[in-house]
Amino acid sequence: MGRGRAKAKQAKVARELKYSSPATDFEALQRELSGGSTSVNDHNGYHDDQDDDYDDGFARMSR
Repeated sequence: MGRGRAKAKQAKVARELKYSSPATDFEALQRELSGGSTSVNDHNGYHDDQDDDYDDGFARMSR
């Protein structure tokens, strides 16, 4: 028992999230969707084929 306050708090937070209308930066959204962003996180130089040797070695070890 004693979950009444916690449940009411969760319901209040859920209502606030559901009905809030945060400011949306549509220009940033358009840039992101069109691929116009050139941030460091977008292209970190990682390619799947770089780790093929490691993956093959791990596969042999797990047999």
